[in-house]
Amino acid sequence: MTRSYSSYIPTHLLSAGNGEDQNTSTRMQFGQPLKGFPLLRHLISRLFAAKTQVSNSKTLPINAQSVAIQPSSATSLFMGHTPSPARTPDRSTMLEWDTSAWKQVRHLLAGTPIASASSDSQVGLWRLLDLRTFTTFRRLALWVSCVPFSMDGGRILSGGQNKIISEWAAPPKNALLDKPASTARVYRSKIFAINTKSVAIRPSHILSSACGTIFANRSKAKLEAFVWEDALLDAQKVIELEPSSHVGYQLKHAALHGAQRYSEAIEAFQMTLAKLDSAHGIQIQKLREKYVSPSKAEGVIRMSINVQLDAAPLRLLNTTTGRICDRGAQISAFKTSTEYNELLLSIMKHPELPIGRIADAVATYFRQIVYKLKAAGSFVKLQSFCEFARRAGYHWAWVDTCCIDQNNSVELQNSLNSMFAWYRHSALTVVYLSDVPPSSRSGALAKSAWNTRGWTVPEFLAPRVILFYQQDWTPYLDDDSPNHKESVEIMEELEDATGIDARTLVAFQPGMRDAREKLQWASTRGTTVPEDIAYSLFGIFDIQLPILYGENKQNALGRLLQEIVARSGDITALDWVGQPSTFNSCLPADITSYAAPPCALPSLSEDEMQRVVSSLRHAVAVDLASKFFDKLDNISPPRFAHRRLHLPCMTFRVTEIRRRSGPPQEILFTYGIKAEGLDDLLITTEERLNQFSRIKPTRQTFLLVCPWDRHLLELPDFADDDAESLGDWSEPESPGASLREEELAESYSRTLRLIARLGQPFGAFLLAQQRGGGYKRIVSDHDIIAQAKNVASIHSMDVRTLEIL
Repeated sequence: MTRSYSSYIPTHLLSAGNGEDQNTSTRMQFGQPLKGFPLLRHLISRLFAAKTQVSNSKTLPINAQSVAIQPSSATSLFMGHTPSPARTPDRSTMLEWDTSAWKQVRHLLAGTPIASASSDSQVGLWRLLDLRTFTTFRRLALWVSCVPFSMDGGRILSGGQNKIISEWAAPPKNALLDKPASTARVYRSKIFAINTKSVAIRPSHILSSACGTIFANRSKAKLEAFVWEDALLDAQKVIELEPSSHVGYQLKHAALHGAQRYSEAIEAFQMTLAKLDSAHGIQIQKLREKYVSPSKAEGVIRMSINVQLDAAPLRLLNTTTGRICDRGAQISAFKTSTEYNELLLSIMKHPELPIGRIADAVATYFRQIVYKLKAAGSFVKLQSFCEFARRAGYHWAWVDTCCIDQNNSVELQNSLNSMFAWYRHSALTVVYLSDVPPSSRSGALAKSAWNTRGWTVPEFLAPRVILFYQQDWTPYLDDDSPNHKESVEIMEELEDATGIDARTLVAFQPGMRDAREKLQWASTRGTTVPEDIAYSLFGIFDIQLPILYGENKQNALGRLLQEIVARSGDITALDWVGQPSTFNSCLPADITSYAAPPCALPSLSEDEMQRVVSSLRHAVAVDLASKFFDKLDNISPPRFAHRRLHLPCMTFRVTEIRRRSGPPQEILFTYGIKAEGLDDLLITTEERLNQFSRIKPTRQTFLLVCPWDRHLLELPDFADDDAESLGDWSEPESPGASLREEELAESYSRTLRLIARLGQPFGAFLLAQQRGGGYKRIVSDHDIIAQAKNVASIHSMDVRTLEIL
């Protein structure tokens, strides 16, 4: 039968430092050991570890697997000790340690007998309370390395350099009660185990398990001290001593993680999971449930990467290598980074890590700095920019001149349609003012050539964080703030230079709102490629359209304006003066036609409005007013597709066009216009119009129209109202007669106010019918301002939708 022993988990340790080499007299001295068995020698960081090989069947319960392992230097196994220069023979360098916290304690084991193994080749038995020796065992030929007690205190095991584990009979109990004869001395450092717990195990595992526990505890201590390599060596010994346990691999993983040897750390963690999977027990299963495999953690990260890069440029500049990286290269670089490995290991050990924190970590790595670089001298500027970006802590940058493959139509299409979003989501946008010298004063930014370009508009509107730099890469106006949009001085200068309100510059939101004003922002700017003046505005209006270089700027601008009107119903984009576009006669040929602000028409004061409404009550019946309001409320909004504009209008038939006399070689022609229900007016145009009158009519139909603007109804914007919850909703009660009368009176007043507004001067279009049935807009060199002759007759005007070519 195989002898079984008891293993222990040491709860206290004693360490002894160097002492004087003195001869120690003893009360009793014992002779030969009872028996011996081989000691297997293992090299562990210059230490000896013991494993027992016992063949007889005698049961020997001991309270220690391994008590001490002798270092080859004068330091203890678990922590070093430097003897005090002032120590005295009576003040031993013995230290007592609590292994649960690895902290030094005092007098917890004062009454416990201690067995010591020292390099003087003796095993000593003594008392910690007064450090007095009771007994020494016979001196051996070689040093003694370790010594434990049996559970009953009747046996002592010792092992040393003779590779033999010896079993000794402990002295009689009465010997321990006698007064000791000498002070205990230990010549070299040792560790002793006492106060232990017992569990029956096989004898071949006794010393190896104890050594594993000791090495595990020391590895943990080294990890807490950030001594990664030493912790790794101890972890490796735990694996060798206890290969079926997960503990060694867990410690190895922690040490490799701390040393930033990530690939090896992940492999060690996989082995930890494998050991846990093969082990049994509820506690082990619960521990296993706390972790996830690397493949699952990688899947979680990949989802965050996909979300992050979905709104990122296809190509980015690696600020460290200077290489242009596509999407695959960006991901590969991330997977080799410290950030990725730290995130991967965190998820593996903390599966409950919130998705938001994972997304933030991915976003931080992939955050980009955006830089607008002019082609001239770009290489030197690019080098300077990369150096700047690295110092600022950015791994990636996007530069328009080198991060777009101009020969790839699909990539070019995607890039131009996404450029506003890239500026928007960039961590920082840098504007390098190559023509602004160092130490420039306020005003230099406004005069810079950068401020004249078409692509400049999205560059300063889209970013949330922007910095302006001078020729020498110093901040503009020496403003070292992290965001120049927070600089009142710089934003006021930019407001004066662009005509854009400073609040809009800081907090711009893309969309269709105020389309006419946004077109005016770009009206004085230029682009190298004519079509770019339209393409640069796609992001500002939150529009994505095909990029068709070579289509000419009229088509490019026409497609943009068509989309604005079609999607928003906003007809303010039709308010312009200049040359008509071949795309559609209601659109301008050039964006410069929006440079002049829209015509400012007079409006009624509230007192004037009340007077007009009061007079209309006697001229317009309630039922006629209601029908007129319903007609305007139900008219279809503008539609614009395939270059054809379907525009709802209030129409006035032109009854006479007469040319006014002018110089023979005149370029512009002035015409007097008469229309039903309108005051007479004059227009000046480059077009030659057919002259006619009621007496001499023409077959061609001419109309003066007032484009219908639904906002004149003054209806509430339901999209801005807070929606009521279903829980608060209940069936309304039937209104009483008085309530219905109030509603009718309110509706009647609203209609009369509408008629009063329509009776004011308005911007009119002159339309000429074409042979195909549609109409063409006749442009004038100034706004055509018309006004109804009789406000009371407005409710009877013709309202319809016209197709304009």
